[in-house]
Amino acid sequence: MRVRICFTKHGKVRFTSHRDVARIFQRALRRAGLPVAYSQGFSPRPKIAFGLALSTGHSSDAEYLDIDLDPERINGIEMGDLPARLTNELPQGMAVTAAVAVDRQTASLQQAVTSCTWQIDVVDIDADTVASAVARALAAESLVATRERKGRKVVDDLRPGVLSLDVEGPIEAEQANGGGVRLIAELATQPRALRVSELLGALDPPLIEHRVLRLHQWTMNETDDRQRSSPLDAASSTPVGAT
Repeated sequence: MRVRICFTKHGKVRFTSHRDVARIFQRALRRAGLPVAYSQGFSPRPKIAFGLALSTGHSSDAEYLDIDLDPERINGIEMGDLPARLTNELPQGMAVTAAVAVDRQTASLQQAVTSCTWQIDVVDIDADTVASAVARALAAESLVATRERKGRKVVDDLRPGVLSLDVEGPIEAEQANGGGVRLIAELATQPRALRVSELLGALDPPLIEHRVLRLHQWTMNETDDRQRSSPLDAASSTPVGAT
């Protein structure tokens, strides 16, 4: 049986890397006594598959993980208790908020997620300047950025990956060491994920990241590419612990 869970990452634990989060969940699953299935071979590994990596230092309301449970040992497991059972074994700042049963034919998280919505707080700049930078970026036919790949410089056009970008308004001084501006952006993840830092660096003027929160991850409807849903909705219509 495969289960897809949604979890959050806030507070100091946001400074843990994607690899560390994987280790945290492996320990949590073991301590919770869940019958995780293992791969075959000389070095068996737990069958867990994470979605898109979250940059170290970023918070999230919507991280996802697929877990295969051993069908021969699943008796006695109350699926409705799974979110609380796992949350009790996670460090402060991480919590499982929902879980659904996943059809094994469902596309993997890496394949299914096509975009993410981000809340981005920037500092050391006023709202009017940010609004002008956003307007120029949205009006531009291209948004060029240079990055390094395998030791050589590569020029990318980021504009197709910016699905939406809005100025929500100023943020309080105590939230950003004197004040700042909040943006809401939806950025594509395919054919490659557009990072928040890349977007901010490509604006004119470049913006300084303060806090970043991933609000949502989205998958496209298989029959109507104009509609989107969360990875939980795409996986199953029967939640087994949604909050």
